Amino acid sequence: MLKGLTKKEVEESRQKHGDNSLTQIPPDPLWKKILEGFTDPMIMILLVAFAVQIVLFILDKTGVAKTDTEWYEPLGVLIAILIANGVAAFSENKQEGKASALKAEEEAKEMAKVVRDGVLEEIHVSDVVVGDIVFLQAGDKLPADGVIVEGEVKVDQAALNGETEEAEKRPMAEGDTYEVKDLLNKHYAYRGTVACGGEAYMEVKEVGDKTLFGELALEVQEDTRQTPLQVKLAKLAKQISTFGYIGAIAIIVGVTVSAAIKGELPTDGIGWLKFLMNAITVAVTIIVCAVPEGLPMLTSILLSFQSLKMTKDNVLVRKINGLETAGSLSLLFSDKTGTITEGRLSVVELVTGNVTKFDDFEKLCPELALDVVTGIGLNNSAQASGGHVIGGNSTDRALMAFLVDSKADGQMNKDEVREFNAFNSTKKMSSVTICRDGEFKTYVKGAPERIVDRCTHYIDENGKVKELTEKGYLMQYIDEQAARSMRLLGVAKRDGDSDEGDLTLICVLCIRDNVRKEAVDAIREVQEAGIQVVMVTGDRKETAVAIAKDAGLLREQSDIALTSQEMGELTDDELKAKLPNLRVVARALPTDKSRLVRCAQELDYVVGMTGDGVNDSPALKKADVGFAMGSGTEVAKEAGDITILDDNFSSIAKAILYGRTMFKGIRKFLIFQLTVNVAAVLTCFIGSLLGDNGEQMMTVVQLLLVNLAMDTLAAIAFGSEPALKEYMKDKPIPRQASIVSKPMFIQFVLAGLYITAVCLCIRFVPFFRETFGGVDDTYLRAALFATFMMAITWNGFNARTEHINVFENLGRNKNFLLVMGGLFILQFIFVQFGGKALAVEPLTWQTWLICLGLAFMVIPLDIIRKICMGAGKKSE
Repeated sequence: MLKGLTKKEVEESRQKHGDNSLTQIPPDPLWKKILEGFTDPMIMILLVAFAVQIVLFILDKTGVAKTDTEWYEPLGVLIAILIANGVAAFSENKQEGKASALKAEEEAKEMAKVVRDGVLEEIHVSDVVVGDIVFLQAGDKLPADGVIVEGEVKVDQAALNGETEEAEKRPMAEGDTYEVKDLLNKHYAYRGTVACGGEAYMEVKEVGDKTLFGELALEVQEDTRQTPLQVKLAKLAKQISTFGYIGAIAIIVGVTVSAAIKGELPTDGIGWLKFLMNAITVAVTIIVCAVPEGLPMLTSILLSFQSLKMTKDNVLVRKINGLETAGSLSLLFSDKTGTITEGRLSVVELVTGNVTKFDDFEKLCPELALDVVTGIGLNNSAQASGGHVIGGNSTDRALMAFLVDSKADGQMNKDEVREFNAFNSTKKMSSVTICRDGEFKTYVKGAPERIVDRCTHYIDENGKVKELTEKGYLMQYIDEQAARSMRLLGVAKRDGDSDEGDLTLICVLCIRDNVRKEAVDAIREVQEAGIQVVMVTGDRKETAVAIAKDAGLLREQSDIALTSQEMGELTDDELKAKLPNLRVVARALPTDKSRLVRCAQELDYVVGMTGDGVNDSPALKKADVGFAMGSGTEVAKEAGDITILDDNFSSIAKAILYGRTMFKGIRKFLIFQLTVNVAAVLTCFIGSLLGDNGEQMMTVVQLLLVNLAMDTLAAIAFGSEPALKEYMKDKPIPRQASIVSKPMFIQFVLAGLYITAVCLCIRFVPFFRETFGGVDDTYLRAALFATFMMAITWNGFNARTEHINVFENLGRNKNFLLVMGGLFILQFIFVQFGGKALAVEPLTWQTWLICLGLAFMVIPLDIIRKICMGAGKKSE
């Protein structure tokens, strides 16, 4: 028996090569996330507004200049900043905390069996060192990289290469060599893979971060680039801030010019100071109007709200920004095994000797069914228990699952078995001898070409034994199925207790890791959404092409399938030229996936990557959004932004739909918000020029109430919009495209101009003063404030849909109705009871009706716009 390392050698090895723990870059603490939030362009604009408000408040309270700035004005801006910045930081910190706790719990359970001082003992995985002799049995996860020194073992390497085919590992014979980076070599085994058959001893060669698993795990902790929404919002923030600052300067110049024309310019220093401070106060009002304080808050609330809804659809959003990026995807690289396919071998078809095909066990006649159950059920190293399959290699598990799924495993009588011979690599078959009704029969299964060659008879679809004279059709079928990358298995029987001699063919079985039925529809839906889907697999090209055709990925003559080797012969520029037509990459290495993501991003694609193994992790991290499978490795889940809990491609389609719904929600909110901003800026700017001494149309407090109270509630309203299937018919929005489209711009400018015109008329047209009963300026400003708020509330109905019927689908968003109803109530309370704090006075019911009617006209105005722009041609 191998003696392994002594205690002294263990310590020496640990000092020289390090321990077996994997480096973990800790997530940023909550305080750091909050601080980083202050670098957001929108938050920075708010900070400028906050600083100006503080200065004006200090000047007013110290008596330097009268600015009429109250303490609650800067406080309101500060609250907006803290809410907007805090929601996202707390949400992401909570998600990371849950993930870390689950990971720590899993790591605590990881143990390894090693031989030290000639004694077999169990230690924690992190205590394994270079030189340790690790004992491997079926079910063990390998704790490190190493070479097999004794015994033989079959290893499931799906965690590293994504494939279901098991790899055989054995000791090196004299003259044998191997390449460490070749996962299919026969001698070197890898951390994270799982032994699924046999027993062996492995000498550890690499531990910790130096293992292939460790290298990949470390790579996924690199930083990623900005999301498409972050790019768009940064661009919008720059445009809005420019608009606000230009507006502020314009108001100071405009008020000065207006005063000069009217002959009202100050004549002394104190007068000039008061005049300028009054103009600056109006300018600050303009900046407050221009900045959408609710937008950072909206994106945080929207992301968190949609994330909660998505968990019901088996989609867990680990990194908040991953959701909005999913809605912008233009290219999706998908793993094959377990994502597009079922991730396990399945019996696809069964044929008799005369090539009669069956795709369902229940269609077999009783006589044939009994022979099939005996031939693949009793002649099987796997076991059926309680509807589950236990043990055996992947082929035997597939055969047993075929019987279990068909409820046929109950027909097996294990008491009939007299002898079972496992698969023999020389004979290329396994066999079982049974005694039934006093007669011995031997059933064999194995390589179809060998078994068919020995068959003189076959059992037909009616269970009758017939002579097998013509084998050509059957061999042609076998060749055709092999070309489709089917794994073929022949099943036959003979009388007696020997597997030698002539055979009677029972059937030939076609086995494959089959395409998920729901994946085909989901892939079609994603493609119709304008997203290119590329399958990336470690499998052979022939198998990959066959699966891609069944999944609907390869349909056109121009569609391209490449192998890793073929891709490696291309320069980056040549690969980029082929990328638009690329559909399949076979024999892919982890480096290939990362290269594909990089090249696609350089072409400005918004790139998604799906996967479940450690081999997928670097690309999952580098992609704009990574979809990790729920059954995948912890490294893959940590690298991904979104975890698909049911491993179903259709859930990826749902994630894309939710992402698009969220992006639509942001655009709807922007129409709502920018209408407010345009109307407020123009009303305050033009009103200050038309009024006396730079008169304020609306106070800073009024505007903060509009921007904070209404924006916060609007975020809830638009964040609850239903996910409509029609969004999947839209084309992806390019990364560099503006978040504000041309139709949106026309919509909010038109509505803003109408609201501005109405508000200015109420304040300056004598007709309204007379209609309201010869009221004073404060009453007119109260009516203006009421009309302004009701108009933007009605405009919320315009913003939520591109269709003529602004009330459609309202039943699917009850929050919207509650919010809008609540806004009308708040408006009434603000005006009727705001008093001096809001610079208003109560209105009569006649005035309220007039203001309500004027405000409502924003809806028919926008319907006319929609008809002119052809929006009515769309239907929900």
